[in-house]
Amino acid sequence: MCDVLQIARSTFYYEAKEQVNEDELTEAIVEIFHKNRKAYGTRKIKTKLQDQGLIVSRRRIGRIMQEQGLVSTYTIAQYKPHKTACNEAATTNVLDREFDQAEAKRFVVSDLTYVKVGHRWHYVCVLIDLFNREIIGHSAGPNKDAALVSRAFATVQGDLSHIQWFHTDRGSEFKNQKMDELLETFKIGRSLSKKGCPYDNAVAEATY
Repeated sequence: MCDVLQIARSTFYYEAKEQVNEDELTEAIVEIFHKNRKAYGTRKIKTKLQDQGLIVSRRRIGRIMQEQGLVSTYTIAQYKPHKTACNEAATTNVLDREFDQAEAKRFVVSDLTYVKVGHRWHYVCVLIDLFNREIIGHSAGPNKDAALVSRAFATVQGDLSHIQWFHTDRGSEFKNQKMDELLETFKIGRSLSKKGCPYDNAVAEATY
């Protein structure tokens, strides 16, 4: 029949595939990315999507990852300049897991998470006073960066100079010139968890 109609066999047997919904695909990619410790790139995400019956090109996955601000930690580790490595320098863990504080705003801790808002993923940052576990500052936005943390500080009621220490993990969003200037302006001390140790920031981690 193909010879008679003068068409290729591949055309005769072609079966149109249903297009994957963009919102559903974005949700699946973000979920796979975060469930795998933010280490997966387009190749591994493509494989995971295939396991779910979704056939998508790496180019399309890469575009969605870029739109959502998803960068594999493996990629960062390969190409991040040594000078801008995460907070590995002199800053120590001043808090030292002393989570029960008797003085308000002596130690404020922070962490970020992500939530879906209107079919898109956004990040949430909270500032927690260890004195009474109160969330004293918060912010949300599409980007996981220092500006998000700065906006959380802007929502704190009262004088920021009353905060004595600010403790977080070693995420890059907490290490930025803008953040350094803010902390220096209000004379807020800095405390960092040990690298790869979430227990050093357990109260903030458990908030979500």
